[in-house]
Amino acid sequence: MPDSRENKISCTNYQCEIELTLEILSGKWKALIIWNLHLHEVIRYNEFRRLITGITQKMLTQQLKELEKYGIVIRTVHSTIPPTVEYQLSDLGQELIPIMSAMDQWGKNYVKLYKKSQLEK
Repeated sequence: MPDSRENKISCTNYQCEIELTLEILSGKWKALIIWNLHLHEVIRYNEFRRLITGITQKMLTQQLKELEKYGIVIRTVHSTIPPTVEYQLSDLGQELIPIMSAMDQWGKNYVKLYKKSQLEK
């Protein structure tokens, strides 16, 4: 649960649980991190920089730490030299995929409608 609301679990402290979900997934990068983990299953830290253009190392580290803290991703450190760090979705993170797939489809439909409306002008 987000730090600022750790003691506020019931819906009376949020407008509804959608607000909690959005708070956990908020930010420009978390959805892209989750979606890429869905597509690739396991991703090494350095691969994220290649897959998600524009994300800084600091932001990637911060977002992954938050997602790990919330139980969305699992971080595995392999004892190699140098250490290899891999990430994958937890079972809880996997539960987000149908929601994100619906969001992906909605976005694609919106783009089609927007393009169509622009052509009709």
